[in-house]
Amino acid sequence: MELSLLELWDHSGAFSRGIIITLLIMSIFSLTIAAGKWWRFRKSMRQTAKFAPEFARFLQEEQLDQAIELAENQKVSHVARVLGEALVEIKPLLRDRSAVTSGDINSAERAVDRQMLILQSELRRGMGILATVGATAPFVGLLGTTMGIVNSFTGMAMTGSGGLGAISAGIAEALIATAAGLAVAIPAVWFFNYFQTKIDNLTVEMTYTSKELIDFLIKSVGSEFGRSIFTKEFKAQSAAESGHIS
Repeated sequence: MELSLLELWDHSGAFSRGIIITLLIMSIFSLTIAAGKWWRFRKSMRQTAKFAPEFARFLQEEQLDQAIELAENQKVSHVARVLGEALVEIKPLLRDRSAVTSGDINSAERAVDRQMLILQSELRRGMGILATVGATAPFVGLLGTTMGIVNSFTGMAMTGSGGLGAISAGIAEALIATAAGLAVAIPAVWFFNYFQTKIDNLTVEMTYTSKELIDFLIKSVGSEFGRSIFTKEFKAQSAAESGHIS
């Protein structure tokens, strides 16, 4: 006798249905978070790829006001938000570079560190849910399977009938919960590892470019307006990274 999934659902008890509904809710949460984070990272990387060369050009041409305005107008790019925070910190002083002191540079560096902490917190938002779903979904399914098997043997004891045929439908119903738990957990674990790698990559980009900007500002305190090398290197890095996510 073959039973479809719909027939198994019709024959399942309240506890088994509750387990399946719980797993369905967990799956919706994890997939929604994954879709939102993928779209957020995609937009950030695309805007950063456009922002970095133009920002570097403004710096090389000593158009600091335009560089600050460009960074302030970028609300999604992770690099723009970090660099913009550093420039805004010393914005009143940049019109007269001789007024910029090492203390101002240190203040800008601390502003970068604060902004990076905020951005890292934003980038990791929802990762805990993905980790929780990936870790607990198999156990939720196993709970449903265990209780389903217990109910099958209890029913067999009450009816007095034995044999595999008497309990096969109950065991099949119970194993569905385990399969559902694994189906929910596996994508959640994949998404968690994927986004964790992306967050690490974005953190490296923010750290690298912010350090280059601080070096740039340190050089500009002196008589010569320093030329940052992050234009060429970061442009190549952005092209390589955008190829992975676009």
